[in-house]
Amino acid sequence: MAVTEDDVRRALSAVPAPDGAGSLAESTALSAISISGGRVIFAIETSPERAGALESVRKAAEAAVRAVPGVSDVLVALTADRPAGSAPAPRPASPMAARGGRAAPPGATPPPARPAGGAEMRGAGVPGVRHIIAVASGKGGVGKSTTAANLALALKAQGLRVGLMDADVYGPSVPTLFGLHEKPVVEDKMMKPLQAHGLKIMSIGFLVDEGTAMIWRGPMVMSALTQMLTEVSWGELDVLVVDMPPGTGDAQLTMAQRVRLSGAVIVSTPQDLALADARRGVAMFQKVDVPILGIVENMSYYCCPNCGHRADLFGHGGARAEAQRMGAPFLGEIPLAIEIREGADAGAPIVAFAPDSEHAQAYARIAEGVWTRLTKGAPGRTPPRIVIER
Repeated sequence: MAVTEDDVRRALSAVPAPDGAGSLAESTALSAISISGGRVIFAIETSPERAGALESVRKAAEAAVRAVPGVSDVLVALTADRPAGSAPAPRPASPMAARGGRAAPPGATPPPARPAGGAEMRGAGVPGVRHIIAVASGKGGVGKSTTAANLALALKAQGLRVGLMDADVYGPSVPTLFGLHEKPVVEDKMMKPLQAHGLKIMSIGFLVDEGTAMIWRGPMVMSALTQMLTEVSWGELDVLVVDMPPGTGDAQLTMAQRVRLSGAVIVSTPQDLALADARRGVAMFQKVDVPILGIVENMSYYCCPNCGHRADLFGHGGARAEAQRMGAPFLGEIPLAIEIREGADAGAPIVAFAPDSEHAQAYARIAEGVWTRLTKGAPGRTPPRIVIER
């Protein structure tokens, strides 16, 4: 039975509006309603100071729509805009000041000790998931998603239980990379991840029609990401690889603060422009105390398949030099190769369809480096030097 917008609005007519006047269906706080098969997505607009108080309205709206015949899943977000010219909410004092050798304010609570493994326990974990790692980039177009997919497969090839979550809400690539386009099954209000090549995979691209423009504000994006983390039956995993959105915006920062990340892998190309953006990505994770597991130089060089001539189209070695400058591990180089591109476009990443190839082995070495740092510990940054002046 096809679900229509009228069906959804009829259900929401029983939910009170945020201001108490009339129903949510008639309220201007109700956003546009997106329907994809049996999945319904919409937002309730409010103010930042009222967002917490309206959680009961959000839950009532979700329950009302979930009861509509034909609805299999519902995503309802509270979106709060900050008024123009207003100051952001004050942030709690960061314990990093004390770690950098500066005294903490009088009476401040000392930061908790960093547990073995190098990652400070922050945010919430995902039940059954041992490590969550972010694959990020300072800008788009550097091959971050392809790297995330092949890294996940290379970790799986080591005998680990691995999941892959596509957190790039505005441009989900994982469905194309793995040739997956069906909708996930919902059981007991939990989505079951799709599977390919032994990986458990979830993407916002599975929940909306291909080509749909995701015109979402930050709070709605975070609601979707939280749902993909906590309302998916991930089961027991050694590693959950998260393909982050490019850049260093609100979605990346909020996820880094709310989710217990074991570390981050930064992907960059060799040229100065990309490295400048990668620098910002590293700085963002360092500010929220997420360990940098390493930097990958993608599209590092090109070898002609006919004559074997090598050309450094984007320069070469920039990411390695940048890693040394920042005191971060350098994980390895991935060439600009037709085979990698063809596999990605065909829904068969190179580690899956040509595991013994030179390119797949490059990803395998990167995966070994990542796993070593996860299990033996990797510093989030170069330890500070405290200089005492006399």
